[in-house]
Amino acid sequence: MPDLSRAVWRKSSHSCSTACVEVSFIEGSIAIRDSKEPSGPVLCFSREEWQAFLAGIRDREFDIPDSAL
Repeated sequence: MPDLSRAVWRKSSHSCSTACVEVSFIEGSIAIRDSKEPSGPVLCFSREEWQAFLAGIRDREFDIPDSAL
């Protein structure tokens, strides 16, 4: 787990509320937290894990199937 005391958190420019996910790129890791709870839990991922997640998004692996709606 990286030292998050110096993390610079940012959220998407597409965000229009305080209920967002924030991300920080620190010490070779990607950290994610809920903007409503800045002192709450943080998820940390390696660069490889993050790239695999983004590839899954691009490949639509996480789309909600019509049958679930």
